[in-house]
Amino acid sequence: MSALENVLSKFTVSKEALQAMIERFHGEMANGLSKDKSSSLKMLPSFVRSTPTGQESGDYLALDIGGTNFRVLRCNLSGGQIKTDAEVYPMSSAVMKGTGSDLFGFVADCIKSFLKKYDVKGDNLPLGFTFSFPCAQHSLNRATLITWTKGFTASGVEGEEVVQLLQKALAERCPEFKVNVAAIVNDTVGTLMAAAYENPKSVIGLIIGTGTNACYMERLDAVEKWTGDRDEPQQVIINIEWGAFGDAGHMDSIRTDFDKEIDQHSLNPGKQTFEKMMSGMYLGEIVRLAAMALVKEGALFNGKASDKFCVRESFETRYVSDALGQNRIANVRELLKDNFDIDASENDVDVMIKLCAAASTRAARLAAAGIAAILLKINETKDRIVAVDGSVYKKHPAFAKIMSETLAEIIPDNTISWVLADDGSGVGAAMVAAVAGK
Repeated sequence: MSALENVLSKFTVSKEALQAMIERFHGEMANGLSKDKSSSLKMLPSFVRSTPTGQESGDYLALDIGGTNFRVLRCNLSGGQIKTDAEVYPMSSAVMKGTGSDLFGFVADCIKSFLKKYDVKGDNLPLGFTFSFPCAQHSLNRATLITWTKGFTASGVEGEEVVQLLQKALAERCPEFKVNVAAIVNDTVGTLMAAAYENPKSVIGLIIGTGTNACYMERLDAVEKWTGDRDEPQQVIINIEWGAFGDAGHMDSIRTDFDKEIDQHSLNPGKQTFEKMMSGMYLGEIVRLAAMALVKEGALFNGKASDKFCVRESFETRYVSDALGQNRIANVRELLKDNFDIDASENDVDVMIKLCAAASTRAARLAAAGIAAILLKINETKDRIVAVDGSVYKKHPAFAKIMSETLAEIIPDNTISWVLADDGSGVGAAMVAAVAGK
C-alpha cells in the first residue's frame, strides 16, 4: 500500500461501522433523556413545545450569537412570508476573551445602533436570542451557560443565567428601547423552527458550520428528565448537543491519529469529539495534518512543506470546498501558491484534492449516520424534512449529496428531504419569540 493509500484508508468508514455507531448513539440518547444516567449527549429540553403553523404575524427581533460575527435582525411575519432586516457585527478576540459584562455591553450597544438605524419603535419589543453554546435551559427564557466553546472564554458567564446578563446590559446601555428577551434558543432549534414556518413536515434541525449539532421533536413521555408542565402538546424539541458524542470513547474505533492531534492542540481537549471530526472549525486542519503525514513520507511537496503550510490551522476549511468545486485543479494550484508559497506539481495537486475528498466524505457520512440515528429513534423515515444550516453544508460542493447517499445506504427506503433553512439561527429565534407570544 502506498503512503497515500494508507492515509486515505484511515478516512474510510464502512456501512457496518456507521451502523455500530448508530447503536452506540441510541444508547447515549436514551441515557441523556433519563433522569440520572450520565451520557456524552446532553439531550437538553429546549422548552419549545410546538413548531410554527405559518399563521404567526407581526414584528420580532432576533439576536444571534454563535461565532466570531453576531447578528441583529428584525423579522416581519405575515401570511407565511418572512421579511427581514439584518446587520452583522464582528466580535473581536478581546471581547470574546474579556469579561462577560464587556461582552454583553458590546452586544447591547450594537442592538441599540440597529434599533436606531431601522427606526424600530414600540414599548415591548419581543426578542428571540439564539445563543449557540451548551446551556442548561430552565424555561423558555431562562438558561445557564454550561461551558463556552468555539474560542469564547469571557469570564463571569459560565454557570450564570445568560438572559439576565443580556437584559441587564440592555437596561444599562439602551434604556430608551424596551426590549424583552422572550426566548433563548440554540441555533439548531432555530433552524428547525425557521424551516417549519414554511414547511410543517420538518422534524430535525441540523447545523454543520463552524460547529455542528442537531435537534428534533421528541414525545414528552420519552423524556424522563422533563420538569415542565404536561399540557398539550405532549412534545418538546430536544437539543442533542451531538458535538460531544464520542467524548466517552464511542468514536474511538473511527478516530484517526489526525483527530487525536487536533484534540490535543484544541482549546478543549477531550471534548466535542464528534464535532472535531467534521465541522468547519476543524476540517481544514484534518486535511493539513494528513498532508503533513505524507510530506514526512516524501509523498507530497517533494518531502518539504513551506513554513506557512506548517502553521497549525493555516489550511482553512474553505480551501477544502475550493479543492472540490469547479476548476479544482486551478483552484488548488492557486491557493497553495498564494497562501503557502508552494509551487505544486500535478501530483501534489492531485494528492491534495484526494485528501480533501476523503476528509469531507468521512465528515458527511458521520453527519448522515447521526441523522439516521435520530430518524430511527422517532420512527420517521418517510415524507419528512431535515432542515439544515451552516457554512460547510452551504458552501461545500459535495456535502449534501454525500449525506443523502449515505442516508439511503443506512435506511434504503427513506423518503427524507433535506432543505436548506437559510438563517435558522436568526429567523428561527424570531419564530420562537412569535410562537411564545401566542
